[in-house]
Amino acid sequence: MPIEIEDKFDVPAEFAVPDMSGVRGCASVSRTLSHQLVATYFDTPDLRLAARGVTLRRRRGGDDAGWHLKLPKAKGARQEIHHPLTRSAKVVPPELAQLVLAYTRGAPLGPVAQLETRRGLVRLFGPEEAVLAEIADDRVKGTVFGTEPVVRRWREVEAELKEGDRELLRRVAKRLRKAGATPAGASSKLARLLGDIPVRPLARPEPGSAGEVVVAYLRDQVNALTARDPRVRLAEEDAVHQARVASRRLRSALKAFKKIVADTDEVQGELKWLGEVLGEARDLEVIRDRFARRLDALDPSLVVGEVRRRLGEDLLAREQEAYGRIREALSGERYFALLDALDALVADPPLTPLAAKDAAKTLGTITDKGWARVVRFYEEAQRVEDLAERETAMHEVRKAAKRARYTAEVVGASEAAKRAETVQEVLGRHQDGVVAQGILLEEAAAARRAGEDTFTYGVLAGIERCEADRAHAEFPGVWARVAP
Repeated sequence: MPIEIEDKFDVPAEFAVPDMSGVRGCASVSRTLSHQLVATYFDTPDLRLAARGVTLRRRRGGDDAGWHLKLPKAKGARQEIHHPLTRSAKVVPPELAQLVLAYTRGAPLGPVAQLETRRGLVRLFGPEEAVLAEIADDRVKGTVFGTEPVVRRWREVEAELKEGDRELLRRVAKRLRKAGATPAGASSKLARLLGDIPVRPLARPEPGSAGEVVVAYLRDQVNALTARDPRVRLAEEDAVHQARVASRRLRSALKAFKKIVADTDEVQGELKWLGEVLGEARDLEVIRDRFARRLDALDPSLVVGEVRRRLGEDLLAREQEAYGRIREALSGERYFALLDALDALVADPPLTPLAAKDAAKTLGTITDKGWARVVRFYEEAQRVEDLAERETAMHEVRKAAKRARYTAEVVGASEAAKRAETVQEVLGRHQDGVVAQGILLEEAAAARRAGEDTFTYGVLAGIERCEADRAHAEFPGVWARVAP
């Protein structure tokens, strides 16, 4: 998915694109090229995509005819997915319709507007004829479909970075502004055409209150979770991990701040379910990469039998099956209901009287209690005599530390978050080593039944045992530093 980096400008009808010759970093400029573009935009009847800053269109004409899906990412940069033109001009390709399910939640997609654009295009080239940037001078006729279609006309200019750096785009923008262009008042042509898009009103907690801080954090995590959805479906690197982190942060915050945002037990339960759905593929991804690095580090003479296949291709196949289950879950009513519940929660949160209290004092107290919970769990674990039971108890310490870390992050308590993260990291290394040993035992048993050499599994199990033991031995010293 390429990243779009662009600046948009509103310009008067008599505007003339200035000569870009001599812009520092640009070797040459092309003559103006002309294109006639027709783009039909698709959305739900209540414009759910537009309300979230997502655009889905079918374009004819120009150099990039086809279906385009643009997903919001960050200011000035958007991710765009291209799909070839299909025979039908009214049915969205299933591959793209799947990628916006987190926004449509099963509502039908259909044509909502059309943009006819007469484009003049100027290209800026580098020393080796690479296109560094493009300036599009667009005269637009927009039509909003409906019982009585609405037509609007305007002109705008867009400068888009191709292979140049952001400094080049800044210089181009400076020349355009000097010629009379002003920063665009709308984020896209479609937004300008549609005007005021219906959005759910958001409750505004009292400024400086605990409720304001917590609700802002929850909204950020809900947006992060939704934004990761298309990338999870595409199995992008780290996407499942980031989606699971967002769901965990949401659940942790709702637990920690239950005296500020009330009645969220059901949502917490559904977030736990989502974390488990995402977790299977993520855990397999991590362990497969872990074993690959272990094998690459071994002397080749120690790698025998079918170990690379079993710990590589076989785990990858299981991972891909897990991704299939993720896509199935993310296309179901249970997931859509969770997203609806999260939207409702952050739009109109059930705040308690405590939410109106001063943020620093109230949230600081909750953060302190989160760390006290870690200390209590650790002390209880140390009183457990059975080694297996103590290991289980220490796993609970790790989970408590993770929750304390997330809680501290909400209020910006960086030192408290770092302290909890240190505990989480060391215990996590121990847990990862234990889990890896279990998987190696399973794979070795399967290899033995198939008559394969299992020597390397034993070597790897020994390495993982040492890693787990090292973390275990290191932890008392770590604990003494963070919890004197």
